[in-house]
Amino acid sequence: MPASLRIPGALAPLAAALALSCLSPDAAALSKRDQAAVDALTQRMQSGEARYQSALVKIRNADPAGRRESDAALEDMEDVIAACTKQKGCQLSTMLAGYKRLLKANADASVAAGEDDVDEGGTLDSEGLGADVPEAARAAALLSDDGQRFVKMVQYNPAVQAGIRRWLTDMRGSLIQTHENYQYMRQMMWPQFERAGLPEALLFGIMAKESNGKVHVTSRAGAAGPLQFMFATGKRFGLGDDGSGFDTRYDPRASSEAAASYLNERLGQLNNSIEMSLAAYNGGEGRALRINNASGGRNFWDESVYNQFPAETRDYVPMVIAAAWLYLHPREYGLRFPKIDAKPASLRLSKASSIYELTICLGNGGTREGYMRALRNLNPRYQPSSYLAAGTSLNATVKMVGLYNRWCTQGKRAELAHTLVMSDASNAIVRTGPLTVLPSSDGAVDGTVPTAIAAGEPAGLATPKPAPKKPATPRDYRVQRGETLTDVARKFQCDTKQLAKANGIKAPRYMVKPGQKLKLNGCGP
Repeated sequence: MPASLRIPGALAPLAAALALSCLSPDAAALSKRDQAAVDALTQRMQSGEARYQSALVKIRNADPAGRRESDAALEDMEDVIAACTKQKGCQLSTMLAGYKRLLKANADASVAAGEDDVDEGGTLDSEGLGADVPEAARAAALLSDDGQRFVKMVQYNPAVQAGIRRWLTDMRGSLIQTHENYQYMRQMMWPQFERAGLPEALLFGIMAKESNGKVHVTSRAGAAGPLQFMFATGKRFGLGDDGSGFDTRYDPRASSEAAASYLNERLGQLNNSIEMSLAAYNGGEGRALRINNASGGRNFWDESVYNQFPAETRDYVPMVIAAAWLYLHPREYGLRFPKIDAKPASLRLSKASSIYELTICLGNGGTREGYMRALRNLNPRYQPSSYLAAGTSLNATVKMVGLYNRWCTQGKRAELAHTLVMSDASNAIVRTGPLTVLPSSDGAVDGTVPTAIAAGEPAGLATPKPAPKKPATPRDYRVQRGETLTDVARKFQCDTKQLAKANGIKAPRYMVKPGQKLKLNGCGP
């Protein structure tokens, strides 16, 4: 097991450093050799800080060498921190003072200047150099004790190593996607675990295995939300219908609070064993408690305990721990989690829109996949196709608000997004009148003539029939096989949420069945 932990971000070893920073320096006088080593480390830290500041200037001047130099400076500062933890007489408080100065460097000014992500086709590295230092320092402060506590609570063994191998090979994309999703929701979820005294890495590991950070996931067994609560278990911990038809199992904040309470309850019953508590989370608390009591409280990895759990649970426990381990040690395994500009902000709609429409007009914004998943995760009450009234406030980020004000309130992209969302594929079908077949001598080469001529009307006098009037919107409609409530809403120009409310259909899934009769209140032009 490694002596020090890494955390996400450019300054990973800060976690271990901060965890040890409370130790008093050796009262005994330092030898000349130790003092020389401390002086050398201090000089390296000062040099690294100066290199980083110089690199910022180059980045602001669009010099490509700035990025390389800043990375090299940060890596050298990391090495100094790691060496300081092992050097007698080295005071971490002195070394970390440099990071406090970097927090004031406003290192992300270069990103703010390019908020709009290069126009239409280009890309911009949205990480923002300056995001490295402030976020890493903040993460270090939060995760120092957290990381150490997690290491003490779990057993690092070949099963966990096999899980790490899987996350880094076939499942690497899923792990990275989980991290991206989590960064948007972190400010909603992590405080719940922090207050409960649980490691953040554990929250990340559970979410990676359960849902990949997708809030609206529902399993075949009925588990729902980012942390996959079953209905009955969720109800015990305050989750379920909030009275408006919304199931709070899909709410990131509520589900993380419930998960923290659930895990602490299990830890109290299962000898503070993370592995046994995770086994209960996946395989059922009753089973876990029976096995624990029958074994006299033996460890999850004890053969007599391990073999009593189903294969799914035996796989689940090490996979969660492995994901949590990688969350704490990414760089050690050559894993780089993309940094997301996830500073929260409220987005107030200036005109009616839907999450689908917003996703199109916002563009990629320097992200890999755009903002569809982030908007859905941050606003779980709304279906992506539901039109939201002007004045509605959505949970978003500062970056999204800036892009919305530029691209979504007016202009060609806003109009295009609206056109695409309102398009109806059924309108692509062309319907023509019937043709009458006559002998080839009396008609065209293929033997057909317009119906009007076949009825005895001279071709020159034939006039086109007026287009039939568009039928009025019916009052009721029966759901066809394969149709969703959203399909029906689009077909009759309804608001999905209002249609659901008129028919007593609960959000957020809006389930309908073939043959179900719907009242089309408020639909139509």
